Amino acid sequence: MEATAAATRELDNQLVEETLRGSREAFGTLVEQHFDHAFAVAYRILAQKEDAEDAVQDGFIKALEKLSSFDLSRPLKPWLLRIVANRAYDLREARSVRTTQALDEGLVGHAAGPEQELENAELGERLRAALRQLPEQQRVIVELFEIEGMNSAEISEVLGIPRGTVRWTLHQARKVLREAMETMKNDC
Repeated sequence: MEATAAATRELDNQLVEETLRGSREAFGTLVEQHFDHAFAVAYRILAQKEDAEDAVQDGFIKALEKLSSFDLSRPLKPWLLRIVANRAYDLREARSVRTTQALDEGLVGHAAGPEQELENAELGERLRAALRQLPEQQRVIVELFEIEGMNSAEISEVLGIPRGTVRWTLHQARKVLREAMETMKNDC
């Protein structure tokens, strides 16, 4: 795993240096390599596909403008995702993004029977409702960790908060979600 991270870092640094020398192709490659993670971060913050796409585009433009200040001794991905996260927060504030969320296909089961499908849909809705009740930072951290598969170090870098805060926030959010899901289950 460390060899892969070192290789990725070396490739990123090479592409950064080529971009700084004026290579559009090198920057295009950087965008391709990091787009999916950047979109995932922006989407978790904005909860709207189109808004997330705007944040990613703005984030990559901002990163290109600031690329000369990037420290090659550090990994590029967290630096880049932090820029995208900041743009997403700025866009959300500027646009007063709607609070509705599209149904996430990953939360809905594909069971054979209609009863199971209904139960899965209800569970998915209860989970989304419980997530909406969390404070924003808790919700974003839970989604980045549980849905996007980021670890606490990556989330720490992306959101600009200490790792311990990420772990504690995740712990607290899971506790609140368990209680909320149990309460909703008992109400049904």
